[in-house]
Amino acid sequence: MSTDTTSKAIADTQHEEHDAEGNSIAAWTAVIIMLVAFAVGTAAFCFDLPVVVWIAAGFEVIGLIVGQILKRMGYGVGGHRYVPKAHS
Repeated sequence: MSTDTTSKAIADTQHEEHDAEGNSIAAWTAVIIMLVAFAVGTAAFCFDLPVVVWIAAGFEVIGLIVGQILKRMGYGVGGHRYVPKAHS
């Protein structure tokens, strides 16, 4: 195998890994839960509602757990239920 062919194969592999990075149902679900929790927690902090701030902090942790559960169920990148989207 020539050096050009080897370099192209390595570049293709790296490109494939980079394309799928974080683009899965598990990742997006975790990010959305955590983003909403962060926004609610920030607003609650501004309005001096410490109970709501702590509840929002709890939802941050829940977002991480939900992401891991979905990943283990196969919805993460490379999982058996993961369907990559075609790039246009």
